Amino acid sequence: MDVKTTVDKRRIKLLIADDHQLFREGLKRILNMEDDLEVIGECHNGIQVLEFCNHTQPEIVLMDINMPIENGVVATERLRDMFPEIKVIILSIHDDESYVFETLRKGATGYLLKDMEAEALINAIRSVMTGHSYIHPKVTGKLINQLRRMTYLDEMGAVSGAAAGKETGVKFVAGEDNPLTRREAEVLRLMAEGKSNKTIGEFLFISEKTVKNHVSSILQKMEVDDRTQAVIHSIKFGWVTL
Repeated sequence: MDVKTTVDKRRIKLLIADDHQLFREGLKRILNMEDDLEVIGECHNGIQVLEFCNHTQPEIVLMDINMPIENGVVATERLRDMFPEIKVIILSIHDDESYVFETLRKGATGYLLKDMEAEALINAIRSVMTGHSYIHPKVTGKLINQLRRMTYLDEMGAVSGAAAGKETGVKFVAGEDNPLTRREAEVLRLMAEGKSNKTIGEFLFISEKTVKNHVSSILQKMEVDDRTQAVIHSIKFGWVTL
């Protein structure tokens, strides 16, 4: 049965949260062309999302991850705590399975990529509105492989010690003011141990390119220029203990 037939009697109210204005405007134009979709607001950071939803509640929030002031991961968790009836679909450039784990754990109902076709995006929105979860096919394969690796490591008894940093005594401490995702936290912890990008990739079963992307994101979020400053700041803030 076509998903659209179950919701075409009314318009689904959407909120777009992304810090790029041109992207928001283009997406809004595409979505508003559909008879059953209506973009009722735009936000460029997580704080604005919460403020908007406190006054005008959308049914679905299309949430980017990398936003200033408060990122999409933190905003998703707070939004789901405050307004559990609002569904959150992550719309991101990141296809790393760690982002999917983190956002789904925080309460997201879907995870989509920005390079997907407009028709697929629209159908995903309709599917989520009818009570389903939706993960982009490109990410699903990586997610399954990661679950297989985690299962294998757990069976080998290698997950708990390595993940907690017990081998070297370096431990990552999450805090309310910590803007990093779980995977970025893992990368930062290994950076604090002095590991190279290649070694970090081998340890976490991800490519060196993905590690570089995480490092860049960490530096941007922490507003520092290099890895050394990032480690120093993380120790200063109490995020990493030696």
